[in-house]
Amino acid sequence: MSKLDTLKAALEAALGEKIQNLKTEFGEITVQVSAADYAAAAKILRDHSELRFDQLIDLCGLDYSSYKDGAVEGPRYAVAVHLLSVNKNWRVRLKVFCPDDDFPCVAALTPLWTSANWFEREAFDLFGIIFEGHEDLRRILTDYGFIGHPMRKDFPTTGNVEMRYDAEARRVIYQAVTIEQREITPRVIREDNYGGH
Repeated sequence: MSKLDTLKAALEAALGEKIQNLKTEFGEITVQVSAADYAAAAKILRDHSELRFDQLIDLCGLDYSSYKDGAVEGPRYAVAVHLLSVNKNWRVRLKVFCPDDDFPCVAALTPLWTSANWFEREAFDLFGIIFEGHEDLRRILTDYGFIGHPMRKDFPTTGNVEMRYDAEARRVIYQAVTIEQREITPRVIREDNYGGH
């Protein structure tokens, strides 16, 4: 029995019916659970003696709205958590979909792993995912006055507003984005003896 098979069996035994989907791809296991079971499943992964995932090494938001050209049906937003067990020397990916696309929300994992703090703030800032129970959920990468969530697939690539210094007002101002459409034709430089030929 391989180490991955041992981990898979331990996950199935510990999580049982909480598992919605379990798949092995590229030598890694992804366990999907419901939003209702997310916090409880994470606690089991951390505390169960056969698993002992004591480190949260990454957490990120995902937007599936245009994944595979819209071929994915179901909730739009998800959270993927990468966990590491130093004691057992194995990793697992825990995945949960936010049940409501209009108000994406899942439980915060900061009570279990303090390292989730900044990752959850980043997922909130960039995707608008709410982490219920997070004690300091505020923007971390964008400005406090920023409008929208820039990693959402429907966010305009130009943004909504731009910030610039106004010399007359002697302060920073916000204004609607204005972009002039123009055609850019690259200039080709050819040298007769390019490359020594």
